[in-house]
Amino acid sequence: MHRTTVLAIDTPGRSLVEVTREAGSWVAESGVTTGLLTLFIRHTSASLLIQENAAPEVQDDLIAFFEKLAPEGPHYAHDSEGPDDMPAHLKAALTQTHLAIPVIDGRLALGTWQGIYLFEHRRRPHRREIVLHLAGE
Repeated sequence: MHRTTVLAIDTPGRSLVEVTREAGSWVAESGVTTGLLTLFIRHTSASLLIQENAAPEVQDDLIAFFEKLAPEGPHYAHDSEGPDDMPAHLKAALTQTHLAIPVIDGRLALGTWQGIYLFEHRRRPHRREIVLHLAGE
């Protein structure tokens, strides 16, 4: 069996937005007990991560780290979409555009403290799309 859907996620601007519940609910409703969920983000200035979901300081530290790694500034040739755009592309290039998560007994096989996050790299709010594809039985 194969199923596909698109999650539309509104972000508040630069942040990590957890989407574990939405993805897990969709998998549970599918009836698939064993399979693989693939998530793909349709954007070049946002990304996907599996990360700690118990301590919010982890998210704060990740955002701060990537701000230092790819800071805004006049040193980029590409700046037509604003000063945060090229740093957002760099951050997305260093992270992931897709994830693959096994499904076991009808549930995502995530670890105890793992969550699925949309990592918004731009300063202003955006509506982002994540394609979910589930293959299994």
